[in-house]
Amino acid sequence: LQLHHSGRYRCEGTLKHHLRWWKESALPMMVVVQGVPVSGVSLAVQPPGGRVAEGDRLVLACSVAAGTGPLSFSWHRQGSAAPLATGPRYELRAAQHQDSGRYHCTATNGGTAADSPPQWVTVLGEWDAPASGASY
Repeated sequence: LQLHHSGRYRCEGTLKHHLRWWKESALPMMVVVQGVPVSGVSLAVQPPGGRVAEGDRLVLACSVAAGTGPLSFSWHRQGSAAPLATGPRYELRAAQHQDSGRYHCTATNGGTAADSPPQWVTVLGEWDAPASGASY
């Protein structure tokens, strides 16, 4: 059953014996198919923990636990008014220091929308790495 199946329905039937009989229900029935609201939005990050070396690849993936589609996704970083991208994945092929921040995705089905919990991403430059021979 899909959302576009909403509409007015009536029952029709025929009986064939010596003569052909046709019968139709008196009043049409309105059927409304409602979508399941989007919920349980989650964000996964690769590498795990959201810490990536500058120049390395960072992948964020958004998923939902429930919600009838079609689903669409948008990506947001704290401090950025406009969405960074759309789609269930957001990939930075070569992460830069300015890509650090708090990210979340928003999933919507046109009727409802929900945000994932935020995920901190830290892009580490060479100044963040321990000096050679140093131990922590």
